[in-house]
Formats: sequence, structure tokens, C-alpha cells
Amino acid sequence: MVEDSRWDRAQPILPYLFVLLPAVFAVLRDWRPAALLVPLALAAWHWLLIDRRRTSHPAVMIAYFIVLLAFLAVLLRIDSVFFVTGIGAFVLAFTLLPGWWAYAGVAATAGVLVGVPARSGSSARELIFSFLVAVLIASAVGLTTRAIAEQSEQRKVMIGKLQELAEENAELQARLLTQAREAGVLDERQRMAREIHDTIAQSLTGILTQLEADDGAGKRLETVRALARDALTEARRSVQALRPTPLDDAQLASALREVADKWSESSEVTTSVEITGEPRPLHVEVEVALLRVAQEALANVGKHARAGRVGITLSYMEDVVALDVRDDGTGFVPVRTSGFGLVAMRQRITRLAGAFEVETAPGQGTGISATVPAIPPEGSTP
Repeated sequence: MVEDSRWDRAQPILPYLFVLLPAVFAVLRDWRPAALLVPLALAAWHWLLIDRRRTSHPAVMIAYFIVLLAFLAVLLRIDSVFFVTGIGAFVLAFTLLPGWWAYAGVAATAGVLVGVPARSGSSARELIFSFLVAVLIASAVGLTTRAIAEQSEQRKVMIGKLQELAEENAELQARLLTQAREAGVLDERQRMAREIHDTIAQSLTGILTQLEADDGAGKRLETVRALARDALTEARRSVQALRPTPLDDAQLASALREVADKWSESSEVTTSVEITGEPRPLHVEVEVALLRVAQEALANVGKHARAGRVGITLSYMEDVVALDVRDDGTGFVPVRTSGFGLVAMRQRITRLAGAFEVETAPGQGTGISATVPAIPPEGSTP
């Protein structure tokens, strides 16, 4: 929206000032009811036909101006201080009357100002001179007023066009950024899909082939077979950019319990899952990120921690969701550790404007904390 200029804000008030201020001086100088009632009637006439008007038809404006001049003649008979009102009429002539009617209105106003309060004994030459001077001054004032109004209107139009261009530019920039981001995500996804397909998926397929061919497999071998099959399924789903299998039919809390139970069974490490707050659906990227962090943290515990117990806490809060994974294992020195797993977890969380922290020390176990905004699912109303 284009902000109104000072002239635009002052213009509606000026006609009332040109009428009511002289009325105040006239009443204070010599109390007469007409000095107050006639200006009030003129102000009401202006309000009804100008401020409240539904049309700016030239005939209506001309009729308004004729009545205005009649009021002006009466006011000049009451007190000469209402000469100031005539100056306001000059301004209104150029503001309201169309084309050459404005100059006719100026001439008529000058005639009223010169003829109505004419002193006895004034010669025709003096009256004509006064009339011409009044018309000249009024024309100069009117032309200045019209120029200001036109410049103000041009300024509004120009600012409006600039705002439209700025909005179009911002919209175009947003589309370009979105397209660039989508293109980058697609390229990265395709690259990762090729890597997973050519390496992990092929290796897991080979492992499953060998395991299926072994008829003497025991319980541990069956566990290895199940893990390899699950890993292959997840690799294929990653290639297809799908949700992790545990999240297909469950919310994050249930999926986290399922992942923890399977990991505990295969690793023979006691694992507990605690949910605080009211579980609720979250955006798919939030749920996937937290589930992947939990899976990676459990994988690290199984490979490095030699822990006897792992505790997982998922906390649903008003604006954020927090995941904590803590074990009683060997711990490590964080400064010396820059494994891919920790880096990948941190990147997943920070990409969602979240916070990722690792608390550990040799012999004191490890705690991993991930906090992300509780973004609702797509299409849900907040």
C-alpha cells in the first residue's frame, strides 16, 4: 500500500480551517449568531456534498461551487475576516472543478471578494484592478495547488509500480531459490542412490545369497540373515526416497520402540525406551531424522561402546521434540573423534534448524541429544 503524502493528509482538513478559523475570530471580536451559524452551515454543505459524495460528476461540482460562492457572499457581509474563506475557495476551484471551469470559478470567486465588500466611493478602475489582482494571485495559487496534486498522484503511481516490481522480483527470487534447492536435492539424491545401489545394496545381496545357501544356520546366523534382509530393504527404500520401514504404519514413538527392540535382541544389550509428553504426528523429515539418529547411535553403541545398558528418551514438548540416547559404555574423547556417523547425525539435525550435542568421556558412557522443531505434518492446520 502506498503511503499518503502530507498534502494528501492535509487536503481534506483545509476547507474546514478556511471556514471555521475566521468564524472563531469573528465571534471573539463581536458576538453575532450569524457569524457562527452561517460558517457551520457552509461546513455542513461541504461535508455532505464533498466528503460524503458518491460521485465527482462535473455538474455536481459546479452546483456545489455556486452554493459555496453564495455562502461566501453572505459571510463577507457579516465580517471582512471571512476574506480568508475566499482564499480557500480559490484552492477548491482548482481542486474540484474540471478543465476551464476552474478558471471560471476563480474569476467568480474574485468577483465576490472584490464586489461584495466594496467600499462606497471606490471607482470602477479600482474595482477592476482589485479584481484582476485577485484573479492573478488566485490563478498562481491554484496552479501551484494543481501541480502539487498532480505530483502527488504521479508519486503514488510510481511507488505503486515500484512495489509491484519489488513483489514480482521477490516472488521470482523465491521461485529460483526453490528450483535451485530442488535441483540440488535431486542431484544429491540421485548421486546417493547410485552409490547405495552400486555398493551397499550389491554387497547385501551377496551376503543374503550366501546366508540363504547355508542350511546349517543357527539362531545367530538367522539373526544375521534378518539384519542383512532389513538392511537391503532400507537401502532399496533409500534409493526410492521412501520413508524408513518402521515409520510406514506407525508414529515416531512406536517406530522407535520397534527399532530399539530389534537392536536389543540382536546385540543382547538391555535397551529401554521412554516417551514423555503427548506423542503426535510430525513432519516426515523430522521423524526420519530422529529415527535415523537413534539407529546410528545404537549402531555406534554396538560397534564401540561395549555397553551393558542403553536408555532412549523421546520428549514431545510444545515447540520442539528432543531425542536422548545414553549408554553406560566405555565412552571416548570427543576432540579426537570425527567419525562419519556423528557427522551425519549432526548434519541431519542442523539441516532442520535443530541442535545436536554429544556428552562423553572415557569410562563414563556416552549421551547423544538431538532437538528439532516440532513441525507438523504437511497439510495439517496449526
